[in-house]
Amino acid sequence: MTIQAPVQLRPDARDRIIDTLTTQKIPAEYGLRVGIRGGGCGSSWLLGFDLPGPADEVYLIDDVRVIIDKRHLLYVLDATIGYEESEDGRGFVVEKGG
Repeated sequence: MTIQAPVQLRPDARDRIIDTLTTQKIPAEYGLRVGIRGGGCGSSWLLGFDLPGPADEVYLIDDVRVIIDKRHLLYVLDATIGYEESEDGRGFVVEKGG
Protein backbone atom coordinates (compact mmCIF):
# COMPACT_ATOMS: atom_id res chain seq x y z
CA MET A 1 0.00 0.00 0.00
CA THR A 2 1.33 3.41 -0.98
CA ILE A 3 0.27 6.51 0.93
CA GLN A 4 -0.19 9.45 -1.43
CA ALA A 5 -0.69 12.22 1.15
CA PRO A 6 -0.24 11.23 4.79
CA VAL A 7 -0.84 14.86 5.88
CA GLN A 8 -3.03 17.61 4.44
CA LEU A 9 -2.11 21.25 3.88
CA ARG A 10 -4.76 23.91 4.24
CA PRO A 11 -4.51 26.56 1.49
CA ASP A 12 -3.29 29.19 3.99
CA ALA A 13 -0.40 26.96 5.10
CA ARG A 14 0.45 25.93 1.54
CA ASP A 15 0.65 29.56 0.45
CA ARG A 16 2.81 30.52 3.45
CA ILE A 17 5.19 27.58 2.88
CA ILE A 18 5.64 28.36 -0.83
CA ASP A 19 6.08 32.07 -0.06
CA THR A 20 8.75 31.29 2.57
CA LEU A 21 10.62 28.91 0.26
CA THR A 22 10.64 31.58 -2.46
CA THR A 23 11.43 34.71 -0.44
CA GLN A 24 14.12 33.00 1.65
CA LYS A 25 15.63 31.44 -1.51
CA ILE A 26 15.59 27.98 0.05
CA PRO A 27 16.99 25.45 -2.48
CA ALA A 28 14.52 23.16 -4.28
CA GLU A 29 16.06 20.07 -2.67
CA TYR A 30 14.60 21.15 0.68
CA GLY A 31 11.10 20.40 1.84
CA LEU A 32 8.82 20.82 4.82
CA ARG A 33 9.75 18.31 7.51
CA VAL A 34 6.75 17.10 9.51
CA GLY A 35 7.30 14.98 12.59
CA ILE A 36 7.08 14.74 16.34
CA ARG A 37 9.55 15.66 19.03
CA GLY A 38 9.64 13.86 22.36
CA GLY A 39 7.17 11.18 23.31
CA GLY A 40 4.09 10.41 25.36
CA CYS A 41 2.36 13.39 26.93
CA GLY A 42 5.41 15.58 26.32
CA SER A 43 5.45 15.24 22.55
CA SER A 44 5.17 18.25 20.27
CA TRP A 45 5.01 18.81 16.53
CA LEU A 46 8.16 19.33 14.53
CA LEU A 47 7.81 21.57 11.45
CA GLY A 48 10.72 23.05 9.56
CA PHE A 49 12.60 23.14 6.29
CA ASP A 50 15.12 20.35 5.84
CA LEU A 51 16.81 18.01 3.40
CA PRO A 52 15.57 14.42 3.18
CA GLY A 53 17.76 11.70 4.68
CA PRO A 54 17.93 7.92 4.29
CA ALA A 55 15.18 7.28 6.88
CA ASP A 56 12.73 9.70 5.23
CA GLU A 57 9.82 9.43 2.83
CA VAL A 58 9.22 12.41 0.52
CA TYR A 59 5.71 13.29 -0.67
CA LEU A 60 4.53 15.98 -3.07
CA ILE A 61 1.41 17.44 -1.48
CA ASP A 62 -0.25 20.41 -3.21
CA ASP A 63 3.08 21.30 -4.90
CA VAL A 64 4.96 21.23 -1.57
CA ARG A 65 7.68 18.67 -0.85
CA VAL A 66 6.83 17.12 2.52
CA ILE A 67 9.48 15.07 4.33
CA ILE A 68 8.46 12.55 6.98
CA ASP A 69 10.77 10.20 8.88
CA LYS A 70 9.42 6.66 8.39
CA ARG A 71 9.41 6.22 12.20
CA HIS A 72 7.09 9.24 12.57
CA LEU A 73 4.63 8.30 9.83
CA LEU A 74 2.12 6.56 12.11
CA TYR A 75 2.07 9.57 14.47
CA VAL A 76 1.56 12.23 11.79
CA LEU A 77 -0.91 10.30 9.62
CA ASP A 78 -4.15 12.27 9.00
CA ALA A 79 -2.77 15.53 10.41
CA THR A 80 -3.82 18.82 8.83
CA ILE A 81 -1.38 21.72 8.79
CA GLY A 82 -2.74 25.23 8.76
CA TYR A 83 -1.52 28.78 9.33
CA GLU A 84 -3.24 31.20 11.67
CA GLU A 85 -2.84 34.82 12.64
CA SER A 86 -4.38 36.15 15.85
CA GLU A 87 -3.80 38.75 18.54
CA ASP A 88 -1.54 36.24 20.31
CA GLY A 89 0.71 35.82 17.28
CA ARG A 90 0.92 33.87 14.09
CA GLY A 91 2.24 30.53 13.01
CA PHE A 92 1.56 27.06 11.81
CA VAL A 93 -0.98 24.90 13.60
CA VAL A 94 -1.44 21.16 13.38
CA GLU A 95 -4.74 19.37 13.87
CA LYS A 96 -4.69 15.60 14.19
CA GLY A 97 -7.57 13.71 12.60
CA GLY A 98 -9.08 10.72 14.24
